[in-house]
Amino acid sequence: MESSSARTGGTTRREATRQKLYEAAVTLIAEQGFSATTVDEIAERAGVAKGTVYYNFASKSVLFEELLRHGVGLLTASLREAAERTAREGGSRVDALDAMIRAGLGFIARYPSFTQLYVAELWRTNRAWQSTLMVVRQQAVAVIEDVLREGVANGELSEEIDVALTAAALVGMVLVAALDWQAFQPERTLDDVHASLSLLLQGRVGGRCAP
Repeated sequence: MESSSARTGGTTRREATRQKLYEAAVTLIAEQGFSATTVDEIAERAGVAKGTVYYNFASKSVLFEELLRHGVGLLTASLREAAERTAREGGSRVDALDAMIRAGLGFIARYPSFTQLYVAELWRTNRAWQSTLMVVRQQAVAVIEDVLREGVANGELSEEIDVALTAAALVGMVLVAALDWQAFQPERTLDDVHASLSLLLQGRVGGRCAP
């Protein structure tokens, strides 16, 4: 029977391999598109045999679907951690939203190619993974919705707020602003971009202007 340490080591190695495949796939697909990217190219870029790709993923489509699930999962975890950290430190719900904006910007700065693919796929309707994408998107948005509901419940935010639409708008604001930053204003720092979005948040959602 395989020992616990062996199983752990095997799991770690497989996770490392899958991470290499994710990174290779996202880079290639961002460069040349999904249809033009082959499994051979993904394997070569990842430094593994072609059979390793199929051992981990049934097809290129499954790989990409899992890539989307993995990437949005990382974003969701980052947003949730920012909100929970703010709560532990005694911050307000608007403080939590502000921390989540920064976390989102940080994620996009680390994974710009993934973010470009994610935004592009949101607008496609003919993909096999569309339903999966909608599910994982909602998981990310739901983290923000929870904070908004808490803010409304404790009187910090207006009861007139449409929670679902506001959460989606905040996600969209961060995605579009960050992609614009990366593509057209790369000289700006994360602190600078975050400060600008923070002012917008304070004025539009918190109902107060920053001093």
